[in-house]
Amino acid sequence: MEPARASSRSALALAALLGAAGVTHFAKPAPYDAIVPRALPGEPRTWTYASGVAELAVAAAVAAPKTRKLGGLVAAGLFAAVFPANVKMALDYRHRGPRAKAIAWGRLPLQVPLIIWALRVRRSAA
Repeated sequence: MEPARASSRSALALAALLGAAGVTHFAKPAPYDAIVPRALPGEPRTWTYASGVAELAVAAAVAAPKTRKLGGLVAAGLFAAVFPANVKMALDYRHRGPRAKAIAWGRLPLQVPLIIWALRVRRSAA
């Protein structure tokens, strides 16, 4: 596969991941509400919806070749920005079953490859 096609597929896969995550913020918001850090002002549902909108907007930016470079950078920032919610989830799940704990704690190191992926999409954008 030629490099341009591979980078386009990678970008579209990242856009699909972001888009699916964004949709779930609206379809099933309660789990997201639960991990909104308490230090943030306002209602958790507002943050859930705002982050869903952000994920959908970033997905669109990554999917479109003209905005892909900026979209990749913003996606990396978004993945870093949601890290505190993942930390809160891991701490909140300390007393849950092994599977739930594994999922919650597994999300923490997953942010690193997501950020790297987003930055690679940015670098490979035309």
